[in-house]
Formats: sequence, C-alpha cells, structure tokens
Amino acid sequence: MLVTIHSDEKGVADYAYEFVRQKLEGSKNFVMGLASGGTILRLFRKMVDGFAGGELDFSNVHTFNLDEYVGLKPDHPQSYAYFMGEHLFGLVNLKEENIHFLSGVAESVEGHCHHYEKQIKEVGGIDLQILGIGRNGHIGFNEPTSSLASRTRMVTLTQETILDNQRFFPGNEDVPRHALTMGVGTILEAKEVLLLATGPEKSQALASMIEGPVAAVCPASALQMHPRVPVVCDEAAAQRLIYTEHYEKMIDNEKSVEGQFGP
Repeated sequence: MLVTIHSDEKGVADYAYEFVRQKLEGSKNFVMGLASGGTILRLFRKMVDGFAGGELDFSNVHTFNLDEYVGLKPDHPQSYAYFMGEHLFGLVNLKEENIHFLSGVAESVEGHCHHYEKQIKEVGGIDLQILGIGRNGHIGFNEPTSSLASRTRMVTLTQETILDNQRFFPGNEDVPRHALTMGVGTILEAKEVLLLATGPEKSQALASMIEGPVAAVCPASALQMHPRVPVVCDEAAAQRLIYTEHYEKMIDNEKSVEGQFGP
C-alpha cells in the first residue's frame, strides 16, 4: 500500500481526482468499479466538473457498482442506483449499456450475482476499483467475518451498519437488513484499488486495514495482499496510524500524483 495523508477532505478528493484523470487519459477501454456514499461524493463532484471542463471523457468507460440494498428498486431515493444517477451517471457521457448495477429486486439472487461476475470477466476485469471503508472495516457490504475469498452474493448487514444507515430512512423498520455486494475475492481481482478514507470515525478501521493483521474481522485488511493499493486519507482518519511520519514523508517527497503509479 502507498499511503498518502492530506490535511482535509478536499485534499483527499483533489489527489484522488488527479489519479483517476491520469488513468482515464487516452484510455480506449477502461473498466471502473465504483463505491458510493459520502466519502466518495467529493470525488464524483470533481469528476463531473472534469467532464464539464473537457478533462475527462467517459465514452469508453464501463462501470460496475459495488453493492445495492436488497428490496430497493433503482428509482428508490435511497438505492445506490439512484445515488449514482443523481451524482455521476446522469451528469457525464457514460453510455447506458456500459453501466452495470446489482439489482436489489432480482428474482434469482444467486443467478443474478453469478451473471454479474460473468459480466466483469467479459469486459476484461476491473482496471480500477474505487473504495471507501466502513467504520467496522467493511468494504462494499462485506461485513466483519466475511470470507476473504468471497464472491458477489447477498449478505446480512450488521446492526452497526443498520444503525449508521438509519439517518437515510424514515424509520428503523425501513432500513434494509440485506444487501448484494461484490465479494472480497472479487474486489481483490481488480488490477488496482484506490481507497479513500476521511474523518475520525474511520480511524480505527483504517489503522486495522493498514497496520493490523490480515483477518476476516476487518475485511479491508485483505487489501494488504493486493500489489497495487493507493490509500488516500485525511489527518483525521490517519490519527490512529503508528507510522504516520513514514507516510507523511511520502507526501512531502511526492507533491504530485504524476508518475507515481505507472502502467
């Protein structure tokens, strides 16, 4: 992992945007895996601005979203399909046929998940997977104790995740208890993974992911086994890291993302 620590959320988004811009520049066929949620939203806004300013072109990009709530239709305001349409897909030149979602209302969950994995393989695999991290160390909706070899599937959300999501729904009974998610094993097959983390509430999970043991209790720790994982975080999220001086020196010596991550 290459860990870069920035002073605030803006610094994280600026760095991540430049990273994505370089990856998309001149690409003939690029496949992105996308997370959603607050941490990623600043990056999406910059990507939309980059498209509007002529810096980004999504016409040759395929996307696969990480997860979706079971029981929510794509037009539900709290579905991730709706979120992505509002904050990215409806604002750039992605081709509709190149946008891939997990369906929260699939008739055959097992068959749908198997087909999703097949679609990823058919386009040559994911070139860049963008991730956030949950307070309990989940990536996608791979909750603690998820198999580190897991594939796309339906999962039961932990009580902690359900409580975190209550603010988005009218009442507790409306919060989904299940979700579909790419598995940890699926995520690890991406050629490169860009993980963003901001805020003090992510500090314990981030420390466990980067400096703790590889263990199912922190699914994100499986990323230690991946050869290309830039981690971009702010100082608040990095506060529990032990080797912060080492990571901070990386920023001091590498002011620009230019050239850091070769082909």
